[in-house]
Amino acid sequence: SINEYNKRLRKKMYKENISYQQNNIFSFKSLLSEKKYKKLSESQEFYFFNLIFRNIKESEFSILYSEKDSRPNSPINCLVSSLILMHRKGWSYEQLFEQIDFDLKTRTALGLSDLEETPFSPATIFNFQNRIAEHFVNTGENLLERVFDSLTEEQLKTLKIKTNIQRSDSFLATSNIRSYSRLQMLIELLIRLYRNLSDEDKLKFQEKFAPYVKQTSGQFIYRLNPSDITHKIEEIATIYHWLYLNLKDQYGDQQIFRVFERVYTEHFTLVKDKIVVKTSEELHSGILQSPDDLDATYRKKRAKQFHGQVINVTETAHPDNPLNLVLDVSVQANNIDDSVILGARLDKMKEKTSDLDELHTDGGFGSEDNDKKMSQLGITHIQTAVKGRKPVVEIVIEKNDTKGYQVKCPNQVALSQKTETRYKACFDLNICSNCSLAKLCPAVEMKQGRVYYFSDEDYLSNKRRRNILALPIERQKIRPNVEATVKEFEYSMVNGKLKVRGLFKTMVYAYTMAVSINFGRIYRYNQVNYALE
Repeated sequence: SINEYNKRLRKKMYKENISYQQNNIFSFKSLLSEKKYKKLSESQEFYFFNLIFRNIKESEFSILYSEKDSRPNSPINCLVSSLILMHRKGWSYEQLFEQIDFDLKTRTALGLSDLEETPFSPATIFNFQNRIAEHFVNTGENLLERVFDSLTEEQLKTLKIKTNIQRSDSFLATSNIRSYSRLQMLIELLIRLYRNLSDEDKLKFQEKFAPYVKQTSGQFIYRLNPSDITHKIEEIATIYHWLYLNLKDQYGDQQIFRVFERVYTEHFTLVKDKIVVKTSEELHSGILQSPDDLDATYRKKRAKQFHGQVINVTETAHPDNPLNLVLDVSVQANNIDDSVILGARLDKMKEKTSDLDELHTDGGFGSEDNDKKMSQLGITHIQTAVKGRKPVVEIVIEKNDTKGYQVKCPNQVALSQKTETRYKACFDLNICSNCSLAKLCPAVEMKQGRVYYFSDEDYLSNKRRRNILALPIERQKIRPNVEATVKEFEYSMVNGKLKVRGLFKTMVYAYTMAVSINFGRIYRYNQVNYALE
């Protein structure tokens, strides 16, 4: 249960960090000249200290720690702020600690006033993230998302930013993994499984593993003729089946065996007690892409292959706003459709910004389910493009005052009639017979005239396709600016590749970058307008 999980997780007593509020006579600031201290106090890092560090609600993380007297935790505002700075600057963990120990600006950002203290060790920041990850797995709550939401809520109020108009987009975040062919993946798992066997079992099963573990998986593939690959996969299928049956009892609870079992079931199947290799067509995009990232999925887009996750970003977009802030971030498997990702976030978005009534996206975010959901939430969906071929004869469906519909074609208007399962609109056949578009019209010719059948869902879809035309011209072009926000998220990636692996670490990256992007915008705005103290 969650209660049992919390009891097991708590090993340190929660203690809030307020040391930065106390005057320290040994502060390095006292060693600086007035000119240099003024320069430090005008730095981005000093502003980060005031806007981000001081506003992190450490109490949100108290659930991770013990309520009993024990060794206190390391300062949470330092840990969270360090993660934000690390992703903002593109630092490695080694570089992060170099900055903490020897850079005055970084120490200022983290509320460290002397030159001696290192607020936490490398093991501490890794364990801190592991605690957050385990809490997320057990409760579905991401504490870093709560930090982002809390900071953003306060920033919106302070800057009086309008949130009723928003825009959303997504981008593929490729995991920091190597690309494996099918055969190489199968061999790599054999090698890793063998490494985790006891010395006794390595000797016992040496004959089975010997052809595959004397070299790397890449070297094994390199020496093969392409014509031998199919035969090798069939050969390995037999090995996998035998190992699965003979190792499951002893190694079934170990992580490496669970990964091996996953690959075994994804690539092979039993047919009349014979192990058979699944065809390429039977392999789905959610199969394991790498043993180094168990969450990465596969997606092909614009002839390019991607292995990893997708990050969806929503930000404010009202033309009157002096600046716009990121409001919502979601990380999902990259084989999930954009419309599904957005649909799952709509309630959350409306909860955070109850005045949301206009959302701008591209064509990939529209769906029947989203049409219904947005109608319920009072959100008008504006799409700059719509999936599918544009109809030659435009049919417009509008609601009328009698709670029915009126349907327009280029030459006439007809009122809807309710049928048993849907609606129909009957157009005057005399007018239709003289129409040059008659052969292309979606309405069907019948005795009573040309009849067009539709449903409530068709109305919502039809309305979505036309929403953009009802806007002033300047509001029809605000969605593309969110692509600049995507570029900000991708700034520290190398060739579109994250420096991390796994769903949760991608979430850490996404939420810390969202905080960082909003901070950067506010800092630049403040430099010009002095809106915040």
